[in-house]
Amino acid sequence: MSLTVGYARVSSSGQSLEVQEEQLRAAGCTELFAEKKSGTTTDGREQLEAALKFVRKGDIFVVTRLDRLARSITDLRQIIDRLTEKQVDFRCLQQSGLDTTKAEGRLMLNILASFAEFETELRKERQREGIDKAKAAGVYKGRPKTIDAEQVKALRDAGVGGTEIAKRLGIARASVYRMLTGSQ
Repeated sequence: MSLTVGYARVSSSGQSLEVQEEQLRAAGCTELFAEKKSGTTTDGREQLEAALKFVRKGDIFVVTRLDRLARSITDLRQIIDRLTEKQVDFRCLQQSGLDTTKAEGRLMLNILASFAEFETELRKERQREGIDKAKAAGVYKGRPKTIDAEQVKALRDAGVGGTEIAKRLGIARASVYRMLTGSQ
């Protein structure tokens, strides 16, 4: 018995998966995997990995939009290759012409993946330009320091060891040692 398996993803915890999940259920998905993770890489996407392990020969793997699955051609190609190897069909609800069993569908998949990757690169460029502009205007100061060098040195001078300093300040032990050796 084949299943229709859905995968939903949003990038940040402030976003909702509800709309995608509703669309996937309406498309007949009986199993859903969903997560709030960046799509720029497949690393750390436990639900995607679980979905890819779950699907079996004859199943249909469904996403609402291609960019919910991957934002790079390489990642998309690897995911589709895994599905193909398991003889699982792929369907994308908002790009309905995607049928990976045909040459035209594979071509369209690669074209759309190229656009998704291009969009990600443009967003990164715009973000970098905005940060550079804010820095030049003296508005952007970057992330605030989490380590107070004076506190670390004072505790060390008082005879407190690196592990204990890390515990007291709630920072990594390696950070303490980098601070003390001046390699930060």
